[in-house]
Amino acid sequence: MLEISTNQSVIEFSVKIGAALFSGLLIGLEREYKGKHAGLKTNSLVALGAAVFVLISLKYQGEANVDITRVLSQVIIGIGFLGGGVILQKEDKIKGLTTAATVWCSAAAGCLAATGLFVELAIFTMVVVLFNLIFGYIDSKIEPINKE
Repeated sequence: MLEISTNQSVIEFSVKIGAALFSGLLIGLEREYKGKHAGLKTNSLVALGAAVFVLISLKYQGEANVDITRVLSQVIIGIGFLGGGVILQKEDKIKGLTTAATVWCSAAAGCLAATGLFVELAIFTMVVVLFNLIFGYIDSKIEPINKE
């Protein structure tokens, strides 16, 4: 059955994907600042995509034989494959684990935005960005000690 969207649903959709995009931008900005390959665009698009997939699943909430949580689990699995693509082994070092985990967090941010958990989204985004900044700084101080 064809359903015509109301202005309210278009506005709600726009707010949710806007929140996802903004969160992904903030998370990606930190990665971009550090010169990582999966930066601004990647994290923004991951958050946006995750939000849209969850919003699509919410459209079918309450219908017979529909489990909307399946989409969440598939987002998690799919982002795991995407994150695996940024992990590289170079000689005896493995690079990209933090970037992969951050991409995974961007997907989580998109899922939070889609479900309308905006306060939680703001807290989560701040925690991810601050965690990467603070522990990136600590890691840069510890790494030279480990090389000696």
